[in-house]
Amino acid sequence: MSGASVAKGRHLPNSLTSPAARMVKSWESLLLVVVVVIFIVNSFASPYFLDPWNLSDATYNFTEKLMIAFAMAPLIIAGEIDLSVASIMALASTAMGYAVTQGAGTPELVGVGVTVGLLCGVFNAVLVTGIGLPSIVVTIGTMSLFRGISYIVLGDKAYTGYPAGFAYFGQGYVWYVFSFELILVALLAVAFGVLLHRTNFGRAVYAIGNNATAALFSGIRVGRVKFILFLLTGVMSGVASVCLTSRLGSTRPSIALGTELEVVTMVVLGGVNILGGSGTIPGVVLAALVMGLVTFGFGLLNVPGIVMSIFIGLLLIGVIALPRLWAQFRARRG
Repeated sequence: MSGASVAKGRHLPNSLTSPAARMVKSWESLLLVVVVVIFIVNSFASPYFLDPWNLSDATYNFTEKLMIAFAMAPLIIAGEIDLSVASIMALASTAMGYAVTQGAGTPELVGVGVTVGLLCGVFNAVLVTGIGLPSIVVTIGTMSLFRGISYIVLGDKAYTGYPAGFAYFGQGYVWYVFSFELILVALLAVAFGVLLHRTNFGRAVYAIGNNATAALFSGIRVGRVKFILFLLTGVMSGVASVCLTSRLGSTRPSIALGTELEVVTMVVLGGVNILGGSGTIPGVVLAALVMGLVTFGFGLLNVPGIVMSIFIGLLLIGVIALPRLWAQFRARRG
C-alpha cells in the first residue's frame, strides 16, 4: 500500500453539502443508527437477547479483535497494513503454552505473550521501514511464517494446564456483567483515541497517509512513525493473544485463524479508508459493535458459522466498493 496515495472514498472535501454526501461523510452517525437498528431487531428475534449476561457474552465476539483493530486503524491510515496479526496471536499463544510446560506463572505468561507480539511487530517493522519492502507483501509472508512456526512446535497437539489465575484475563469479571476484556477495551479505546486524535503523533499519521512525501519534507520522521505503528500492532496482537488463550484455556496452532480478515473488515467498516489518510477510533468501535451484534444475533438464531463467514466477506467487499460506486454515480450525473 502506498502512503502517498491521496485518500478517497469516505475522505470527502468539506465543500460537499448535499444530504447524501453529509451522510457518507458522517460515517459514525450512520454506524450508530445501524447499531440501534440491529439491537432492536435482535431483541425481537430472540427472547434471550436482552438478558444482561447474554449481552455480556456477546462482547466476546469482538473484544479481542477490537484490541488489534485499535492498532490496525492508525497503521492503515498511514498507508500500510499488517495481515500477520492472527499469526502473531498464534505464535504468542504457542510461546505461552511452552512457558507453561516450563513452570511459568501468570505474570510470566502475560510477559511472554506481549513480548512475542512486540518482537513480531519489530520484525515486520524492520522489513517494511528498514529495507523498504511493501507491507502487504511482508505481512503475507510473516503470516505464513509465524503460524508455520506454531505448527512446527505443536503439530496436532495442544498446550493445556494453564494456571487458574491466568483464566481471569479472558473469563473474569471486574464488576457484575462487565468482563475484564470489556473494561480493557474501553480503556484502550480512550488511549488510542487520544493518541490518534489529540496528539502530534496522530496528526503525523494522517499526514503520512495523505502524502508521505510531503510529510517527509515537512519534517515528519515517516519511517519512525511507521515503525512505531507496526510495534503497536504487534503488541496489541500479543495482548489479544493473552486474552484469547486465557478464555479458551488451551493453545492450538489454528488459534485465531482468519482473525486478520475480521480485524481489517472492522477497521474499514469503521470508516478507515483502505488507501489511507482518513478514519477515526469511534468509527472502529461502532463497527465492532455492528459486527458483534450481528454475529451474536446469528448465533442466537442458530445460523451456521459458514453463513457468518460469508457475511463478513460480503461486508468487507461492500464497505470498500460502495463509496467508489457512489463517487462514480456522482461523476456520471455531474
